[in-house]
Amino acid sequence: MGRRWVAGSWGSPDDWRLVEYEAPAPGPGEVTIRIRAAGVNPADAKHLARPRPGLELPAPIGYEVSGLLAAAGPGTEITTGPASVGDEVVAFRVRGGYATEITVPAQTVLRKPAGLTHAEAANLLLAGTTAADMLRVVAAQPGDLVLLHGASGAVGLSLLQQAALRGIRVIGTASPGRFDAVRAFGGTPVAHGDGLHGRVVRALADGGASRIDAALDAVGTDEAVEVSLALVPDRARIVTIVAVAAAAEHGFRAISGSQPGSARFRDEVREPLVALAEQGLLQVPVAHEYPLDQAPQALRMLASGHPGGKVALIP
Repeated sequence: MGRRWVAGSWGSPDDWRLVEYEAPAPGPGEVTIRIRAAGVNPADAKHLARPRPGLELPAPIGYEVSGLLAAAGPGTEITTGPASVGDEVVAFRVRGGYATEITVPAQTVLRKPAGLTHAEAANLLLAGTTAADMLRVVAAQPGDLVLLHGASGAVGLSLLQQAALRGIRVIGTASPGRFDAVRAFGGTPVAHGDGLHGRVVRALADGGASRIDAALDAVGTDEAVEVSLALVPDRARIVTIVAVAAAAEHGFRAISGSQPGSARFRDEVREPLVALAEQGLLQVPVAHEYPLDQAPQALRMLASGHPGGKVALIP
């Protein structure tokens, strides 16, 4: 008998339950994965903090996993093509990843990049597809200079790498202790906090640039919004994944994976991101691994705001 985490009520992860669970046998178009690592993301707790349309209790938890293909329904292939029992795979936009095993639609499953550990692979796609979507929405092009708020976070580090591969330059906000991480992936770091506008302007001058072409916000602070609005006159080239109310007030874009356009794009970009990771061109820094039964502790670490990299659950 396997195990999985479920939320029996809306609210804190401290109220979730680890229960016995046996994944159903896969039918046509489905596969079963024996999970080796589950990605831990802020959305895991955020989406269960209060009632959401289309989500019923008890609700399984976790959107992305890495593991071994344990079974496949008749005539079923995964997104990246034929696969055999025992193959290493990743799955994203699933429900119930905080588990020892899971049966999911085969269309959510792809071959695991060989160069990534299971903990790294389990954290590749939620942050990676979000970053790619942000670049898409602001129409970032080679040669552009973008301002990225939250450059040392999970989405930020993936975005830095994807931008560098496309010839897009990034000035990224971070705490001074995370400057090396921003530099390692091609960004120019500036410290967030009072005086950010002036520091970004100085970074522009030091780099020989005259303007910021787009702003991408992964932190949602008033400071991030204000500086973005001050430096990027075209509101269509400002996007946030956090500051929804500010976006509505000031006329720039707020995106999430539940929006039809973003959902479709994020599904389409999974395979290219897996290919980049397979080629060693996309890294996933993992800072902490927790046993499966410590999911609430893992989320508390993530919520502290200073995890220093991605967090994984290991069954």
